[in-house]
Amino acid sequence: MASVTASFSLDGTYRRFDRVVIAGSPLRLFRLTAGGRRVVEAIEQHAPLPAGHGKLTDRLVEAGAIHPCPTGSPFTPADVSVVVPALNTMPTVASGGALIVVDDGSNPPLASRPGERTIRLTTNRGPGAARNAGLAEVTTPLVAFVDTDVDVDADWLTPLLMHFSDPLVALVAPRVVSTVGSTTLALYESVRSPLDLGPQPGRVAAGSRVSYVPAAALVVRADALRAIGGFDETLRTGEDVDMVWRLLKAGNRCRYEPASIVHHRPRGSWKAWARQRVAYGRSAAALDRKHPGSVAPLRMSGWSAAVWAMVVARKPVMAIVVATGTMFALRRKLDDVPPEESVRLAGLGHLYAGRQVASAITRVWWPIALVAAMLSRRIRLPLLGIAVIPSLLDSLCPARYLAIRLADDIAYGTGVWVGAIEHRSVGALAPKFTNWPGRTAD
Repeated sequence: MASVTASFSLDGTYRRFDRVVIAGSPLRLFRLTAGGRRVVEAIEQHAPLPAGHGKLTDRLVEAGAIHPCPTGSPFTPADVSVVVPALNTMPTVASGGALIVVDDGSNPPLASRPGERTIRLTTNRGPGAARNAGLAEVTTPLVAFVDTDVDVDADWLTPLLMHFSDPLVALVAPRVVSTVGSTTLALYESVRSPLDLGPQPGRVAAGSRVSYVPAAALVVRADALRAIGGFDETLRTGEDVDMVWRLLKAGNRCRYEPASIVHHRPRGSWKAWARQRVAYGRSAAALDRKHPGSVAPLRMSGWSAAVWAMVVARKPVMAIVVATGTMFALRRKLDDVPPEESVRLAGLGHLYAGRQVASAITRVWWPIALVAAMLSRRIRLPLLGIAVIPSLLDSLCPARYLAIRLADDIAYGTGVWVGAIEHRSVGALAPKFTNWPGRTAD
């Protein structure tokens, strides 16, 4: 079913060479017919789209190559019930529609306030169960979930509701940025919050630039959420990621819309912050059990993996030879794009793969890397560089925040290993190798 949206913006990855488009997350290659070229030219020039564009624009949207720009919505804030799961903290959210507060076993119980409907759970059952209890009371077509540590402004729903003009869109999430503060923790969270997914809009899909959205704040069609059984109450963390992926598997679309910004208050202490990061990592094994391969710590081509394995092994000449060979191979594969573009794509692919390798080693595989560094002097220096160099690229002062970033990665990775042991599964620890590029014609 084609989207009703008739205006689109180009993703930052978008590049066109006559009848070839390379764009999306992960990158895909589209070879266009003459009619398809007219469609993408109209999108590029912000001109009216030719009749019959829906098939191609849907494919481009699904690949993350273009993004819908809706200008109206069939819904208003009055069509949205706001559900707030709360534990020992009073919510601060205001709502244009119904406001449902779910007291998830607070001690003492939270006080009821005018304008709110309060549901009490006698024991603490977790955020998934609390949200499901609120969902059961929703009578509006849309439901928004907002955590008690999130602050929203009066207009936060407006950009999100517009996306529901597409009947396939079941969920839209805003950008969640960390509340401005002067403490070291607040400054670190301002650039490294796991809830902040960046300034670029995108489709939500595992393995893409926006692979998940947090339930700290989001809006979803109530019927679509009920159709998949709501949140999985057996998951104490990661239940929001699981819910989004199940919506997608059911044939729905989910969008990330950073034009709407809400503010998340970071944890009040370093101990609570570390517990949060461990809990995030611990959820990976349970998510991998339900969605195999979706939480792989490393996702890249086998050739890029070989290049960086040689770098770690301190064999730079062999790494250069393999990297150069992939450039020539890609040039033959993409014989209808300029040679310099093939070189650019291959080179950037290896560089981005290097960042993924660094992230995987410091966040998930650090116990293995630590043992390897202790046993082998040859790889000690490359591993040290992998651990330090990514932090040097952050906007924060490396000398002040390097230790925090490493502690962040170690805490998350500890959680991943704990979860893997609990579930007796290595799925969340295993890399996933893919081929590039995917191809589509129209």
